[in-house]
Amino acid sequence: MKILTIVTFVGVGGLAVLSVAMAKTNPNQAQYEQYAAQRLTEYLKSDVCAQTPNLIQNIVRFNCSKFVESARPQIREIIGISTQRQDFLVFSIYRTEFKLNSWVPSYKFETVGALENFYTYSAQQQ
Repeated sequence: MKILTIVTFVGVGGLAVLSVAMAKTNPNQAQYEQYAAQRLTEYLKSDVCAQTPNLIQNIVRFNCSKFVESARPQIREIIGISTQRQDFLVFSIYRTEFKLNSWVPSYKFETVGALENFYTYSAQQQ
């Protein structure tokens, strides 16, 4: 009986320590906005800019990658406005609906943040 009591106390103590550590390292909204803006600009530069024909870039002297990088502060601001955060103390869920206008497809992202990290588990084009 004594061993069972010791194991129970150690288990509860370990769970309490883990919960406190997770609560202290739960990332905030600003950290999410920085993460999401970085991921979105990387996606735009690697996928969208790669699809831009070189002829168009040469004619109008348009460098897609530089344009996307210069727009990062505005992208972060749009993400901040269009994100809802659910805070569960030890982790947070972020739901972002990214829509610029009717010409550009809109996207919906769902991300969990915990232990100072983010994991995007859903990304859908609307």
